[in-house]
Amino acid sequence: MSRSVRLVPAVAAATLVLALTACDDEGAPDASGAPGLGDPYFPKAGNGGYDVSHYGLTLAYTPEGNRLSGTAAVTARATEDLAAFDLDLAGMEVEAVTVEGGAAEFRRDGQELIVRPRDTLSEGETFEVRVRYSGSPRTITDSDGSKEGWLRTEDGALALGEPNGSMAWFPGNHHPSDKASYDVAVTVPKGLTAVSNGELRSERRADDGRTTFAWHAAEPMASYVATVAIGRYTVTRPTVTRTSDADADAEADAAPDTGAGSGSAAEGGLPVYVAVDPSQVAASRKVLARLPEVMEWAETNFGPYPFSSAGAIVDRPEDVEYALETQNRPVYPGAPDLETLVHETAHQWFGDSVTPKNWQDMWLNESFATYAEWLWAEDEGGATAEETFTELYDHGEDEYEDLWAFPPAKPTTAAHISDSPVYQRGAMVIHRIRTTVGDDAFYDIVQGWAAAHRHGNASTGDFTAYVEQQAPDEDFTDIWADWLYGEGKPERP
Repeated sequence: MSRSVRLVPAVAAATLVLALTACDDEGAPDASGAPGLGDPYFPKAGNGGYDVSHYGLTLAYTPEGNRLSGTAAVTARATEDLAAFDLDLAGMEVEAVTVEGGAAEFRRDGQELIVRPRDTLSEGETFEVRVRYSGSPRTITDSDGSKEGWLRTEDGALALGEPNGSMAWFPGNHHPSDKASYDVAVTVPKGLTAVSNGELRSERRADDGRTTFAWHAAEPMASYVATVAIGRYTVTRPTVTRTSDADADAEADAAPDTGAGSGSAAEGGLPVYVAVDPSQVAASRKVLARLPEVMEWAETNFGPYPFSSAGAIVDRPEDVEYALETQNRPVYPGAPDLETLVHETAHQWFGDSVTPKNWQDMWLNESFATYAEWLWAEDEGGATAEETFTELYDHGEDEYEDLWAFPPAKPTTAAHISDSPVYQRGAMVIHRIRTTVGDDAFYDIVQGWAAAHRHGNASTGDFTAYVEQQAPDEDFTDIWADWLYGEGKPERP
């Protein structure tokens, strides 16, 4: 997310979600997955009892009337015996549910879609649940007034999901700990374009002029960085040269034929898909032209780019209030500045590839993305990271009144997970690690961390243990105790 905007979600329901239970022939209650994963800030986010491996979303949207219809095919593996399980879905009308091809009973309770399959699913069993639904998807207003979910725009819509907004437009296990691959096919009226994550596999126009855009995201993705952008866009498809030919060759061997002229690693670079609202093309041109340069710089600092495509979505500033690190192609509210481009690009490593296990670990996303801005400025001949750190320590309260309000790894409530301690003070933690171990060891740690948890999830505890393992002769006690978890302003290092 952009460092300059607070995106603070409210839990999408104050409703009490009741587990669906029944009794077997012997009178014992049968197994139902938990209606929430117990996240410390969003306890109802996600669901227990299964892990999703793939989402297949077939959608059709008509901006006039804000009408969305869809079928979600969710492939998952049961992690316990399941007589019933939950999916997160806020709003929309559910018309039918099947599990393994058989009609399933279902009911709604707040954000929970509670499904009872015909037969109990056994632990370890892979199954597919299909949900057919339609309606007017919701815009979710967070506790600070910012908006997520399904945002209507001047000429279409934009779906943003951090942290719970994705449940406004498709049913799923909406917690960052459950990542999956995606296929998203979106049919839109004549003249509109539908952009999503990953690579464009096909673009098919029907006789009535409606066009279906089919997108494939092969690498695991948390639902909060899934997106759909629908509107009139000016599309460009440049390529970015990889810093590692081996990575490009490997991805070329595995990449599907898109059939859409989107480019491929085999053609000499990483395919890039950039969609810009026509009103923002001129203002965006100069900064977006530097995307290949920024990505090459990021690979040098953070290691090989973790995905098989890249790009950007630029909408009108009046349509979206903040930038967000949607996977493969971040969303920008109007023409981005260079700092924001660097920030959201860094998130592809930190947040999108290495994803937090829960929302308390969000500082791992934002601290690295913010520190990337410091490193970029340093490498471009601006303030050094040490100068930025010192300025923040001495005068940070002038710009960020809440800078020392709480430690990065302990936001006080869900309403504060996007406040400045998570971003700026989090970046100060990263800098303290750098000054403790020295540059050579620091970059080994950063690149090793990104590689060790590539396409996975990690917690704050995983990170501190990794740093200590990579620099066993250094003492990080004060950094963890005072800077990461300590209350108030730490003593000057």
